[in-house]
Amino acid sequence: MARLPPLNWLRAFEASARALSFTEAAQELHMTQSAVSQQIKSLESALGRQLFHRRARGLELTDIGRGYLPTVQAAFNTLEEGTAVLTGRNEPDVLELHSNISFATFWLTPRLHLFLAEFPWVQLDVATSIWPAEKPRNLAAVEIVLGLGKWEGRAGQRLTRDTIFPVCTPELARDIGDVNALLRHRLFELPGTLQTWDNWLAGAIGHRKFERPRTHLVSTWALSMQWALQGLGVALAHDTVANDLIAQGRLVRLLDHALPMKEAYYLISPEGSLINPAAKAFKGWLMQQLKS
Repeated sequence: MARLPPLNWLRAFEASARALSFTEAAQELHMTQSAVSQQIKSLESALGRQLFHRRARGLELTDIGRGYLPTVQAAFNTLEEGTAVLTGRNEPDVLELHSNISFATFWLTPRLHLFLAEFPWVQLDVATSIWPAEKPRNLAAVEIVLGLGKWEGRAGQRLTRDTIFPVCTPELARDIGDVNALLRHRLFELPGTLQTWDNWLAGAIGHRKFERPRTHLVSTWALSMQWALQGLGVALAHDTVANDLIAQGRLVRLLDHALPMKEAYYLISPEGSLINPAAKAFKGWLMQQLKS
């Protein structure tokens, strides 16, 4: 029998192959980029095969790497499912939820007491992330993700139709009566998002030229909103994360222009999967809450 490589090397390979990025794999695995890169090199050396092409624009799987990936993923899936059975995490009263961190923080958490009061028998197993999980850990899994609604091998149900608009504290809002005043303040923006200050300003001002604003980059909507709540500046927000805070008077919506949000929150699950009673209860409750 061939000697297996260490599991941490294989995990680094699987995460890197899925993201096609050592940096994103490192973030997911809570490692440094250099550590992930070194583990991939060690794995390639042990196998005597090159798994990735290192391009200037990023990673690309070799034919060998592309063929090896499903085998590695299947092995990890088998381990995860076996562990779930062993530890009892696939029991009918366990709600395994993988949620976008912003949705979980600003929409779900303020309403979670309502769900637990209605379904006190449910045991929570909640994980948060800014990325959808590659594969739920067992058949009970429910996922809430932010995206464009396209996930291979999964059925998605759209939950939201939000708009994008700037928010800040009531104190800061007193000094912001127009776009020119807005541009004098710190502006927070998510790198790589489809909703940018450039896009919002173009819609708010029309076709008039404006100077490119100096923005401060922040990795998640959740952190951007926390910065706004601390009075550090102005954040672009969307209805799902901001409406409760606006209703509470903690944040103020600035100016009149709102940009339709291209992304949305989706409820997704593997196609054809079974759903346990806890997950079924949560999905029904979630849809009812969003309608009300």
